Amino acid sequence: MKRLIAAVASAVMALPFINISSASALNFSMGQSLNSESAVLVSLDTDMVLMEKNADKKQMPGPLVNIMTAVVCLENCYSIEDEVTMDSEIYSHLSDTEYPDDLRYADIIDGDVLTYTDMLYAMMLTSSVEAAETIAYNIGEKSVSKFVEMMNATADKIGLESTHFTNPTGMYDENQYTTARDMVKLTEYALKVPMFETIASTYTYKPTVPNTENHKSLDDWFWTHSNSMMDPESTYYYPGTRGLKTANLEKGGRNIVTTVSKDGNKYLAVLMNSPITDEDGNIYYGHLEDAVDVFKWAYNHFSYQVVLAESAELGELPVSIAEGNDYVLAKPREELTLLWPDSVDVSLISKDNIKWYKNTLQAPIKKNEPLGEVTLEYSGEALATVELVAVSDVERSVSKYNLFAISMFPKSSWFHKALVISLLLCGIYILMCVYSYVVFKNHSKPLKPIYAVPKVEKKKKKKDEE
Repeated sequence: MKRLIAAVASAVMALPFINISSASALNFSMGQSLNSESAVLVSLDTDMVLMEKNADKKQMPGPLVNIMTAVVCLENCYSIEDEVTMDSEIYSHLSDTEYPDDLRYADIIDGDVLTYTDMLYAMMLTSSVEAAETIAYNIGEKSVSKFVEMMNATADKIGLESTHFTNPTGMYDENQYTTARDMVKLTEYALKVPMFETIASTYTYKPTVPNTENHKSLDDWFWTHSNSMMDPESTYYYPGTRGLKTANLEKGGRNIVTTVSKDGNKYLAVLMNSPITDEDGNIYYGHLEDAVDVFKWAYNHFSYQVVLAESAELGELPVSIAEGNDYVLAKPREELTLLWPDSVDVSLISKDNIKWYKNTLQAPIKKNEPLGEVTLEYSGEALATVELVAVSDVERSVSKYNLFAISMFPKSSWFHKALVISLLLCGIYILMCVYSYVVFKNHSKPLKPIYAVPKVEKKKKKKDEE
């Protein structure tokens, strides 16, 4: 147990530097078959899918749709403590179904006063059609159809790509469908909605409003969760199971969405379309048997294991102008632990997918300086991405740096700027020299004789001759 806690603590410390792939489906082999046609087992601690079977095959959800009904109610109800007087006219039409055995009631009588909280418990624990239809009618502003539109809008928001709702109760409708993978997404979303997990994981519940007129003995008026895995007296009891939702449909088989939490690990299982009867026609709860089997498998064969040691050297990068070694080794920033089966050697995890931030480096390099990242993969699935850092310092060589600086100076921007300035100065100097030469030459040129004698003398001579 101490080793497990230490491993988990190590994983938590590494979270800032480790990117765990979201819901990567590894699909390890259980070594046994399941009754359910579709199945998914996921670790809620790591969001890793450990096993799946026909996870994307469309199935009839039955009352599993109550999970979405509860989500829409909790997200849109002004106050879940508001009281509602039950009106049988809202849900009496459901008895006209072609499959009356699919109906589930919670001993709710016309005129009973229940809060939305009461109705949510009745629906999630017993699949009460009275509660589901009444919730939809009121939250949908007197329109069940409008509520269904809200259900589908929420499905789009969550990203349920293969899901479509037609009613809030889960009654048979060939146009109402989902997949085991979508149910995982919906349940993970629902678990984050305030009050949902508390309601869905409660084993027994008594309505909060006394209705002595319809229920003389209030001690006898309570609801018990349909998931018998929570019942210590049940054949299918499994310690740590936390309810959520079961569903039965004559044409859709038995379904269950349930979680278990113990020994520091929490798992979510979705099992769909298990036969209602066995080969001899006897009532058979194969979905519960499957749920117990997948939980036992997870707890008996999975543990947190070190899949990437902090000291592991995963590559090297060349380093220029370095003192001594002209390379630097890379290692994980932190040790990585993953939930891993004992049947698979961790050495089979590929560590070859390395992405360097730069292909070459220049000294100095500091210890733990980020160099790149490695993506761990198994069977084609990405498990986690871990940052790689320098194992040690790499000092700069002064002599190599000086030679490098000299060799790089002609390529530097300063050299180019100096060259341009020099050329400009040379050009200016040449122009000044040419200008000076021209001016000097003009000043030293002899005057013509005609201009040697002043004009005044010429006029005087002419006067004397006269």
